[in-house]
Parts: sequence; C-alpha cells; structure tokens
Amino acid sequence: MSTWILLRGLMREQRHWGRFPGQLARALPGATIITPDLPGNGVHHAAISPTSVAAMVEACRAELRARGVRAPYSLLALSLGGMVAVEWASRYPNEIDRAVLINTSMRPFSRFHQRLRWRNYPAIVRMLLEGGVDAQERLILRLTSRHGDNAEREGLLRRWLGYQHEFPVSRRNALRQLVAAARFRAPAARPALPLLVLSSSGDQLVDPRCSQQLAQAWRAEHRIHPNAGHDLPLDDGEWVAQRVAAWVAAGDIAAEAR
Repeated sequence: MSTWILLRGLMREQRHWGRFPGQLARALPGATIITPDLPGNGVHHAAISPTSVAAMVEACRAELRARGVRAPYSLLALSLGGMVAVEWASRYPNEIDRAVLINTSMRPFSRFHQRLRWRNYPAIVRMLLEGGVDAQERLILRLTSRHGDNAEREGLLRRWLGYQHEFPVSRRNALRQLVAAARFRAPAARPALPLLVLSSSGDQLVDPRCSQQLAQAWRAEHRIHPNAGHDLPLDDGEWVAQRVAAWVAAGDIAAEAR
C-alpha cells in the first residue's frame, strides 16, 4: 500500500486540507495519508521558513524520518507544495513513486505575471505591509476559493481565523515563503516518475496556463476542473480524489501489462 504525502502552499497548514484527506483515503483504500506542515506554518509556525524550496524538501524528509515514515512516497502537492514535490522528486528519485501537481507554477514554463496574476499585486502587497489576520484570511479566501454560499464561506473563514490565532504565520515567514517560490526554477529534465497535473479554470490566483504549459513541456497527463478556484481540493475534493484514483489505477494496469 502506498504512502501519500500531501504538501500545502504559501501560508497554509495541514488543517486547510479540510475534508480532502478523508476523501482521498476513501478513493485509495489502504493508502496512508500524511499531511506535514512546511517550516513556518501550522505546528512549525515558530520555525523560520527557508528561502529555498530545496531546504523545504530537506525539512519534510527530516520530519518523515523522525516519524518513522519510510519511503517510497507518492506526493500530492498544491501551489508552492508543487515546487517542493518537483524538487524532491528531482533530488531523490528513489524516494518518490509518483506525483500529482495541483495549480502550481514554476520557471521556466511560466512568466511571473502568470504565476501570480498581476491584478492581485496591490492587494497582496497591502496585506504583507499592513498585516491584520482578518483582512489577510478574507483576501486568501477570495483569491483561492469559489466554494459554497455566503454562510459556508463565513464558517470556513471563522475556522481559518482560528487556525491563524492558534498557529500564526509571521509576516517575516510569509515573505520568506514568497521569496522561495519566486526563486524556484524547475530542473532542466522532467523528474523520472509518473506525473499528473490538475488545474482549475476558475483559478483567480495563478493563471491556469501555468499548469497547461508545465504539462505540455513534461508530457504529463493533465486534467482541468471547469470552474473550481485555486484551492481545488477545497472546492471539489471528490473530483480530485477520483481523478487521482483513476490515474493510479491506469498506471497499475499499465505496469502489470509490461
């Protein structure tokens, strides 16, 4: 049975996965689902976030070793987590069986204004300069999700605010994570493992063309959700889980036929 490592994005922690780990577990019976936090987020909020994706990889590997979770792993990664997954698979190919990349972007396949939609710059800069947890979480929700009606979104926002009050992400760590994402450049060669790219047509944070360009460059299977936002596992976790399960099953059938 496979061990799936779920990697989150900028300023997010394991609780932001919401119901998705359970949805994925039901779609992949027998799989082990683990949701580590990147340094500076969640249970590691007091740590200093690295300014390189490679250092984030090492932090994840060290945590899994300390928890006795042995490789190989399957990775499912969102946004910044997708960069961590690609770096991990490139540096330590024997540790990774497969990877699912969700709404991620990286040089040289995407330009900066595509990786972070230019119309969001003023709001993001204002958030980083002025702070304020309520305004920060409202902005992140607006930019990353198209999920639910007003009542559902307010309930989700209250939960997110609770996470931030318990495990606050410092402004310094938010900036350091942005620096790591901006500096990251994908390796010249595609990681030598099965890759599935998932993207959302309704992504308001990252241009969906980033996933398309990455999938085309690496000849990876690509599936597009017709209307979800950037946080695809939040907006339609069942769709993600079913796409992953079908892809894994197809890969297993192909492996048996060889």
